[in-house]
Amino acid sequence: MQMSFQSILFARRAYDTTSEDAAAPAFFADLNLDQVIAAITAGKQVYQLKPFFYAPLRDADAIHYRQEVARDLENDALLENIKTFAQKTGVVRRYFRLIEELTYAYHKAGWFVEAVDVYCDAVTGLARDLAQAELTSRGLLAFREYLNNYVNSDAFTTLQADIRQLKAALATISYCIQIKGLRVRVRKYEGEVDYSAEVEATFEKFKQGAVKDYLIKLPQASGMGHVEAQILDCVAKLYPDVFAMLNEFCTRHAQFVDPTIRTFDREIQFYVAYLDYIAPLRRAGLNFCYPQIGVGDKQVEAQDSFDIALAHQCVAAQIPVICNDFYLRDPERIIVVSGPNQGGKTTFARTFGQLHYLACLGLPVPGRAARLFLFDQLFTHFEKEEDIRNLRGKLQDDLVRIYAILNAATPNSIIIMNEIFTSTTLQDAIFLGKKIMERIIQLDLLCVCVTFIDELAGMSEKTVSMVSTVVPENPAQRTYKIIRKPADGLAYAMSIAEKHRLTYHQIRERIPA
Repeated sequence: MQMSFQSILFARRAYDTTSEDAAAPAFFADLNLDQVIAAITAGKQVYQLKPFFYAPLRDADAIHYRQEVARDLENDALLENIKTFAQKTGVVRRYFRLIEELTYAYHKAGWFVEAVDVYCDAVTGLARDLAQAELTSRGLLAFREYLNNYVNSDAFTTLQADIRQLKAALATISYCIQIKGLRVRVRKYEGEVDYSAEVEATFEKFKQGAVKDYLIKLPQASGMGHVEAQILDCVAKLYPDVFAMLNEFCTRHAQFVDPTIRTFDREIQFYVAYLDYIAPLRRAGLNFCYPQIGVGDKQVEAQDSFDIALAHQCVAAQIPVICNDFYLRDPERIIVVSGPNQGGKTTFARTFGQLHYLACLGLPVPGRAARLFLFDQLFTHFEKEEDIRNLRGKLQDDLVRIYAILNAATPNSIIIMNEIFTSTTLQDAIFLGKKIMERIIQLDLLCVCVTFIDELAGMSEKTVSMVSTVVPENPAQRTYKIIRKPADGLAYAMSIAEKHRLTYHQIRERIPA
């Protein structure tokens, strides 16, 4: 289906809710997504990509639009073509910045001509590459059609013709400089002998193999001194027609960069940056997939999923990455995760949140296969240190924060809770935990709850229990695998024992051999 091109990120501009001064969502730090986005956008600050990563999509078609583009870009040849285009447009931007720093008019004009030349090469090169590419996405097909129309338009063909004509005219300029004391005279070149060539020819016969180069390498600065500028002014007087053509060219083509191509150049980096970020993980054998997006359907699942931030650390340290599965079938809505400390429970909760967020950006997510929910809001409630500035105790602070979340949540929201109410007694924690779970069940929203309170796992048909497992032969050794099974009742006991250093191994350490 043909469509007019508007954006490579948004199927319709109405979907574009990004704000240039947008801040990271409140849950980013809890899910370690702040680390992920910082790593993705590192080195690409010129494109200002972070606002795109801060604005998840709310429409399934908009998500599919991005998934299509990302799939096309997984063609290595096409991705390299896009990167080549970006390198050239980067040169154009660098020339623009240089022009702003220069002082002399003709010096500025010279770099402007070079910028136009590189821009024309970048555009025609990309048009040629896209014409040969096998594309399936609506976004890239529409952009290819737009680009083809642009390179054949009167505006662009005139720009190309003008730059060729101007550079040919500038190439005809030749002049001589006569220096006598402080006096510099500039005149046209009149066919004088090039003595440097004759000198080299004379001494050529004395060469014996490779010789040391004693020439002094002088730095080539992009700036121009006032003497050089005056010389150039004199040259302009010698060739008034050529420099008049130069002035007219700079005026006529002052805004030569097409706005749509400029926007594409920025937006396409959203995909390139993310694909570059996950490339090392894929080379390490980890799977990424394009999830199905459920709209109103809260049956979710993922196979071989993992925490993308932790995976980067593990791959860099050559540590195996542990993958986990999860699923919820109607009427299930809430995953209650229990088990021993340091067993991967929090990582699992983060994974659930990361997958849903990345899916709503229209990007491939960690896992072999996935079906995820199109949420309206994502909330996290992770344990935080007591803040003496708000004059609230830790328990009160937990209650205030969860109260605000439950008031703002809708049936289409996702809540991820991690180890709340650890500062109170078991009886109070059970009472408060059940009250909160009742409200979540009433709202019918998706939730992951990491807790030491096993009683929460069997509250309703909407809750399912998942447990972090240990090596059967050595209960102190974690597997970091989270599986569906009934809570074993040991989580709270183990947390208390570890807190007071009363586990089997901790006691044995204090007993003399």
